[in-house]
Order: sequence, then C-alpha cells, then structure tokens
Amino acid sequence: MKNSLPRRQLLGGGLAAAALLPMAAPRAEAAWPSRPIRFIVPYPPGGSTDVVGRLIGQALSEELGQPIVIENRGGATATIGSQAVAQAKPDGYTLLLSNIASHAIAATLFRSLPYDPVKDFTHIALLVNTPTILVVNPSFPARSLADIVRLSKERPGGLDMASSGSGSSNHLLLVRFAELTGAKLNHVPYRGGGPAMTDVIAGTVPMMSDTLPSALPHLQAGSVRPIAVSGPERSALLPEVPTFREQGIDLINLPWYGLSGPAGLDAAIVKRLSEATRKILASAELRARLGEIGSIAGDMGPEEYTRLVREEMGRWAPVVRASGASAE
Repeated sequence: MKNSLPRRQLLGGGLAAAALLPMAAPRAEAAWPSRPIRFIVPYPPGGSTDVVGRLIGQALSEELGQPIVIENRGGATATIGSQAVAQAKPDGYTLLLSNIASHAIAATLFRSLPYDPVKDFTHIALLVNTPTILVVNPSFPARSLADIVRLSKERPGGLDMASSGSGSSNHLLLVRFAELTGAKLNHVPYRGGGPAMTDVIAGTVPMMSDTLPSALPHLQAGSVRPIAVSGPERSALLPEVPTFREQGIDLINLPWYGLSGPAGLDAAIVKRLSEATRKILASAELRARLGEIGSIAGDMGPEEYTRLVREEMGRWAPVVRASGASAE
C-alpha cells in the first residue's frame, strides 16, 4: 500500500503554495473618457440653445474621441435638466449646458430652487456669449431707443413689449431698460421666443427682445426691424445696428452658456475638459460657425467661469425682484 499524506496536510500545503503565488493585480479603470458622454441641454430641441449645444457637442466629441449624446430636458426655466445633472454621479459622463437662466436668474426667480447654482456643480468653462437684440414690427414708427421711450410716454397705457417668458433674460433686459430710461412698458410674456416673434411679425405686439441667433432669420427676411443690440460692441452680422450704449443707455446683456458637471468631478477630468473646450473654442472653424448664428466664443476656465456664475447671480437678483416675476 502506497504511503499517502493525511488530507489536512495536503490542504495545508496547497494553501501555503497558493499564498506564494503572485496576487492578481486589481483591474485598472479605463482612462476617461472610455464611453459615450451624456450632454444635457436644458431646453427643447430646435432653439438657439439647442443649436449651440450641438455645435459644442460635435466639436468636443471629435476632440475627446468619444460620442457626445445630446439629451434635451427642457422645462421650468432650464432648471429640470440642470437638477438632473446636479444629482448625477460625478464620473464625467453627465455634463450640462449651463446658462444664465438656470445658474443666475433662477437663484432669485424660484422661491425654492432644487439646487445651489455654485455648490452643486463643477463649472468647467464659459462656452458662448449671445447678444440680445431689440426688434420691432416694420410698420412700427420707432427707429431708435429714444423713439421707443418717447412713444411709451406719449401713448396712453404705454407700449406692449413681448419676451420669451416671464423671468427670462429677454424679459429682464426690458425691465432694466425701463428702469434706466423711465419708459412705460407693458411686459407681454410668451411661452418661448418663437410664439412671441410670430406675434411681433403679425403686429399683435409691436416689439420684443430676443437672442440674436433666434431673431437673425427674421431680420434677414425683413420680417422685423432691428433697433439695438445689447453687446459691448456691434455685431459683425449686423454692423449697421447700434448698441444700447451707443444710443446713450448704459446697458449690456450677454446671455451666456457654459460647460458644467456635478459637484465633486475629479480634477483630472476637469482639466481634460477645460483643455479640450479651450482648444475647440480657439479653432477658426467653430468660431466661424458660432459667428454665423450670432454667438461669440467664450474663453474662461473653471475658476473664472465659477466666479462669473456667482457674480451673475448677484447682478440679476435685484432686476428679478424689480420685475415681480417668480416661479415655484
């Protein structure tokens, strides 16, 4: 009969030998980004914000080497989509087209905002500035801001002026305009810039403020007439249209869009995204495409953009309160 080792001795020896084998290395996490990135645009498809989001998304996708999937989540002054990003996992795979409405105006407009515009986000880059333009129906007699102020005081009840909605940056521009000039304006809010523009073209309302990208096709068609642009200088697309400042009113309004993620985003991801956005926004091709729709490429990194968000919250708070607009 052959000698055999006791079972316990065999097991013990096996365990000892196993202990001498090198341990399997932990599975390395793939470098970011290793899969598609969700880019939430907090407005419905088809508008100027959506166009900006898709231009940026396409350029970023090419730079990062991964698909960027646009997800339109509109509603509640851009706060629904913004809240979704604030609550997302901070892994770099959910990003937001943050903007003046969701991250500056909403802080005062909403009695109970479901997120903190600074603390609940990682702000990465300012992407785009978009001037606002004041337009009138072609039959309306005003040719300048001074004409609008004069007519508003001469006509009983003042002048009606439309916007894309109560508490929108377009509405607040009108509030500030009236504060600075004493113009008697009656705000007529619409559910979006499209319906408002339709009524201005029809003559139902004589004028409105709108973002330049939204108004541009109607200006080019001659359906409305421009009065003033809200940027610090004239638009290259409309060089004949003077600014508010040129007409004696110290008013600048540049609605902005930026790139943000949830709070706690890894510093390496923030750095990669910041470098990528700076690179694409410096490209002549993207700047030209943004310019074609009346937008201006931004140039701010994480610290500067975070500071801008904070400053804009303070800047617009008194104007929102003066407007009387509020949202639940």
